[in-house]
Amino acid sequence: MAATAATTGYLKLATSAQTTPATATSTMRAVDRKVSPLTDSFGRHHTYLRISLTERCNLRCDYCMPAEGVPLQPKSHLLSNEELIRLARIFVEQGVRKIRLTGGEPTIRRDIVDIVAEMKALPQLEHIGITTNGLVLTRLLPSLQRAGLDSLNISLDSLRKERFERITRRKGWERVIAGIDLAIQLGYRPKVNCVLMRNFNEDEICDFVEFTRDRPVDVRFIEYMPFSGNKWQTERLISYKETLEVIRKRFSDFEALPNGPNDTSKAYAVPGFQGQVGFITSMTEHFCGTCNRLRLTADGNIKVCLFGNKEFSLRDAMRNKDISEEDLVDLIGAAVQRKKRQHAGMLNLSQMENRPMILIGG
Repeated sequence: MAATAATTGYLKLATSAQTTPATATSTMRAVDRKVSPLTDSFGRHHTYLRISLTERCNLRCDYCMPAEGVPLQPKSHLLSNEELIRLARIFVEQGVRKIRLTGGEPTIRRDIVDIVAEMKALPQLEHIGITTNGLVLTRLLPSLQRAGLDSLNISLDSLRKERFERITRRKGWERVIAGIDLAIQLGYRPKVNCVLMRNFNEDEICDFVEFTRDRPVDVRFIEYMPFSGNKWQTERLISYKETLEVIRKRFSDFEALPNGPNDTSKAYAVPGFQGQVGFITSMTEHFCGTCNRLRLTADGNIKVCLFGNKEFSLRDAMRNKDISEEDLVDLIGAAVQRKKRQHAGMLNLSQMENRPMILIGG
């Protein structure tokens, strides 16, 4: 079934801070109802949805947010709790089995516990997780666990207090470490996300590996990526292979572990350590061919690729009384059909206008 005429105006092209409606002549590829709307033209079926709950954050990490900040949208432009749950339900009914809540910083939402509980109650949803900076976990995590939270990723780019404050432009290192330890005490195996940047934290690579000795955590080294406002410089990128060489000079028995078919992280571990280490190689060894992820921004746009700058406004369509739920599914399917085989590559990405990471959702 082709997307209806009523839905054809909701394609949007993103700029660094705004979206611009496409012309009325925008066309969408027909959506074949025999194929799931979450299956793209290359046969990739998308079962994982990342939902940004807010554009706001209580940190100011320089690779995520420009120093001057970003213009935030009025509350009326953001998805309400009811709209979030409705869209989550639609995606789950179409085949999404895992949802991760992101931001900005999702724990800023006062209704975060209610959102987790309502999404966890969706039939067929198998897993709900959250990506957080960890600042308020010692206060919130017990309630989130009772609400049904299955997993959490905690961002931490330095194991040194002073360096943490330099990259985040805020205090709170002790609270993040306490949040990680509380997560372990409550039975979670948290993932600790570390963005590696040359001339900033590359001297802590082995310290992060050591962090997994007595803690059942999954430290994931993320390659530095180009986004609007983060002053992308190729020389700041530390590749997966270079990082691996650094680790093996100290931990010669550092060994590869099996990976799942849709894993974005290459898993490794030091034998005998409680935790493990992963490498997210978005820049040097992309994993586009097995990508099963979609993103929903806080203002209701669906992004089919983290690095793409084309978006569809599900918010505007949903608030139009002439748009049925079937039309929404068609719109989602049309967006998924536009997903490219792979992202544009490091050089092109650095020159492409896209939202800052904080406005996408990590």
